[in-house]
Amino acid sequence: MFDMRRREFISLLGGAAAAWPRAARAQQPGMRVVGFLHYGAPETHAHIVAAFRQGLRDSGLVEGQNVAVEYRWAKGQYDRLPALAADLVQRQVAAIAAAGLVGAQAAKAATATIPVVFAVGPDPVASGLVASLNRPGGNVTGVSLISLELAAKRFELLRELMPQIRVIALLINPNNPSTATELTDAEAAARTLGLQIRKVTASNDHDLDAAFATMQAPRVDALIVSQDGYYLYRRDQIIALAARHAVPAVYPWREYPAAGGLMSYAPSLAEGYRQVGIYIGKTLKGANPADLPVEQPTKFELVINLKTAKALGLDVPWFLQQRADEVIE
Repeated sequence: MFDMRRREFISLLGGAAAAWPRAARAQQPGMRVVGFLHYGAPETHAHIVAAFRQGLRDSGLVEGQNVAVEYRWAKGQYDRLPALAADLVQRQVAAIAAAGLVGAQAAKAATATIPVVFAVGPDPVASGLVASLNRPGGNVTGVSLISLELAAKRFELLRELMPQIRVIALLINPNNPSTATELTDAEAAARTLGLQIRKVTASNDHDLDAAFATMQAPRVDALIVSQDGYYLYRRDQIIALAARHAVPAVYPWREYPAAGGLMSYAPSLAEGYRQVGIYIGKTLKGANPADLPVEQPTKFELVINLKTAKALGLDVPWFLQQRADEVIE
């Protein structure tokens, strides 16, 4: 009975201990421990962990040598994040790296003393994570990827790629607290360009299949996928559905076109997590999160997958290819 309960408990905590090589989990006596709280899973976000570890190394910290990391993965289930955050606090980690708005909110709710360093898309001030970007206050700071504010640019890119488009579907997750803001921004951007928005919602795998089916009757001209973390976790399924239904889509992160999606416009997610690692290093060296300004990206990348465009029967204009930071062929 004890073994069965122990296995259930480990499963609840995201299976993190089994997800990484033994060397990466090694912990020397007295080594400081950092918590890593993420909405996704190790198999879909290995490059994010690599970027985080690089940030730690940039701060003189090497996992398994002078710092240990406790990983907690929600595997796309937002309702698991509060319990995972509470577990990290109970283990008295020295700091917590939190992914996404829901993860950051869970970590902030779990502790008012342990430093929390986030990477979020929505405005961290408007969402209540920090008091201001320059002076966050409290025990929370991090990286604002300002992905939501890029809605207008993504609509413009679709119009440049497909000048005749009229109706665009917006895929949003009703369980994400930033959904209302993202929808408002998208509707404003669409009105400016004379486009119609059709809201399509999905919060689980079954919903995703149904959402793409609804785009067919009446058919939409294109799709914009919101910056929701669950969607990034399920990006392979979303890309496959877009291909099956022949729906041109613009995505919020480079990870989508790299996996076969059509196009993205966003800052570098990996660079954001590298910065999270750097900030974690600073807090372990005594920096007060309240005094660490929230970092913001200065570069935004346009990535186009020409192979996918060809499969959709789209001719990507040369001027758009010239403007792209990366063209995948």
